[in-house]
Amino acid sequence: MLVYAYLIYDVASFSWQVALADSLLTNGILAIGCIILSNMLGYYQPKNERLFSLLLLTAVLTVIVVFATKYSLNYLFNSHTAYQSFLDSSLPFRSIVMFLCLGWCGLANVLWYRLEEQSETQGRFLAAQNLAKEAELNKLRHQLQPHFLFNSLNSVYALTIVNPTEAGTMITKLAAFLRGTLKRDDEVWVSVADEMEYIQLYLDIEKVRFSHRLSLDVKIEEETLGLCLPGTLLQPIVENAIKFGLYNTSAAITITISVKLEKNILVICVANPYDPEMNATKGTGFGLSAIRRRLYLLFADSNLLQTETQNNNLYITTLKIPQKDDKNNTN
Repeated sequence: MLVYAYLIYDVASFSWQVALADSLLTNGILAIGCIILSNMLGYYQPKNERLFSLLLLTAVLTVIVVFATKYSLNYLFNSHTAYQSFLDSSLPFRSIVMFLCLGWCGLANVLWYRLEEQSETQGRFLAAQNLAKEAELNKLRHQLQPHFLFNSLNSVYALTIVNPTEAGTMITKLAAFLRGTLKRDDEVWVSVADEMEYIQLYLDIEKVRFSHRLSLDVKIEEETLGLCLPGTLLQPIVENAIKFGLYNTSAAITITISVKLEKNILVICVANPYDPEMNATKGTGFGLSAIRRRLYLLFADSNLLQTETQNNNLYITTLKIPQKDDKNNTN
């Protein structure tokens, strides 16, 4: 505004009073035009193929602003002949400048509203993605549970015939296990201590099922007890190890579970013996693939669950859970 007043004062050689009055009135009317244009674009946003309508709207507002400015300045300086002559001669230049200002204002508003709309769309898309991810995580968790339940019920049925006392013990432990499962359905993250307590209930049930044939060797480093991992993630891995460790064999086996911390990563290894001739490594079907999918949804890393075989006929499943510095994971 001051630059505009200085140009009138210096180039047109009018007094400071005339220059400031012209600048204030012209810029004030232009500002009103910009406000009107911004409000109109707030209610109506032209599509990409209809940007011509924005130019047309800008041109119409320019005509109105130019007319209002000329009328106001003529009225204000009606007795100033030299100024009125200057006003008439500068009108084309004023019109171009006002059109450019209004056009810039219009484009800036369109870009602002487009960015705002794009941000809202992105927010809705991310919210939908999170809901879809949560739904898939819940689906995977609930798909893994019935597999164990059906096996346990079959074992209970068999025990009721040959050993009713053991069947009663197993039903009690199974009820406690399922009660814990229901409590954990809404928990994405649990501590290692809670997860191992949950796993111990499962192992107690399996020891009832397989009696003297199943031995367990569980090693947990004390510093890992407060760390976090996704709930009900370990049980399908242990179930897979027990199932395929006992595959087509009547001999006693030992399942080894170790929990340790390596470079701020929780590492859980589950090892079970297997017979290569019996193709016991088929345990990488739905259970482990579902766990891989769940880990990928949580961490965007497809290498957090790994399996390997060793020469001493051991099948090892390694689960890695990245930990935050504060050991407080969030989904």
